[in-house]
Amino acid sequence: MVYDWWMGRELNPKITLPIIGELDIKEWCEVAPGMLLWLVLDLAFMAAQYRHYGQVTASMLIVTYSQAWYILDAKYLEPAVLTTIDIISDGFGLMLSFGDLVWVPFVFSLQTRYLAIHPVSLTFLQSVGIIAVQMFGYYIFRSSNNQKNVFRNNPNDPKVAHLTYLETKSGSRLITSGWWGTARHINYLGDWVMSWAYCLPTLLAGYEVLVSPTLSEAERLSASFFGGRPITAKVIPADPQGWAIPLTYFYLIYFGILLVHRERRDEEKCRRKYGKDWDEYCKRVPSRIIPGIY
Repeated sequence: MVYDWWMGRELNPKITLPIIGELDIKEWCEVAPGMLLWLVLDLAFMAAQYRHYGQVTASMLIVTYSQAWYILDAKYLEPAVLTTIDIISDGFGLMLSFGDLVWVPFVFSLQTRYLAIHPVSLTFLQSVGIIAVQMFGYYIFRSSNNQKNVFRNNPNDPKVAHLTYLETKSGSRLITSGWWGTARHINYLGDWVMSWAYCLPTLLAGYEVLVSPTLSEAERLSASFFGGRPITAKVIPADPQGWAIPLTYFYLIYFGILLVHRERRDEEKCRRKYGKDWDEYCKRVPSRIIPGIY
């Protein structure tokens, strides 16, 4: 009963609304409210940084840009979500509903929340390097997903007609070349690489709360956003570098664990579905996520 409550019994719960018509609740929650709230929170923390320090740092701009690109891309290419494991096999239980509506916006925006308090300054080379990481990850993620989506909808499309594949007894075609010949879940690698660009702008995260009973009125007003009331403390860059890394790099670590767990669940599902054909596919494409490593 607890497992069913967590995973969800109904695969695609739907509701009919006036004017809008029929709405797939799970698909809507996957791409609309939580992800857009994530972007709204990023912009709010950017505004908070400007309010407190009179500037918006490059680190804040890079994180917000990287995450906004990911969010708006997912919204623009919404049909691609229909081929994901969330839509195909997971019910709409607490895992997806809480994840979509609470976990995504409030946990994934931790980097901008940190930068609103501690504005990290990046050099030009650091900024270029982080943006390069973001674009490299996006290239892998979007190219591989587009290739899979086009092949599933029309394997004779000129864009994917050259791809080799293994045809299973059930009639499914498993791609064995192109992006999907390098690893069975190569899109997860691109997704994880992008997560580095969300965290790297915080560098060696750390700051110090300076307690002082003699703060100016402007400083008291600026500090009030912590709890809606003046406090006798202000945040300053200081020596304890590194202590906040578990917070600002949490997304990178958590997302890596999430992708491996999702990959294992997908592998188990495919092995049950395809049987010996899946074993043959694994021989042809031995890597799971990182080509030649895992």
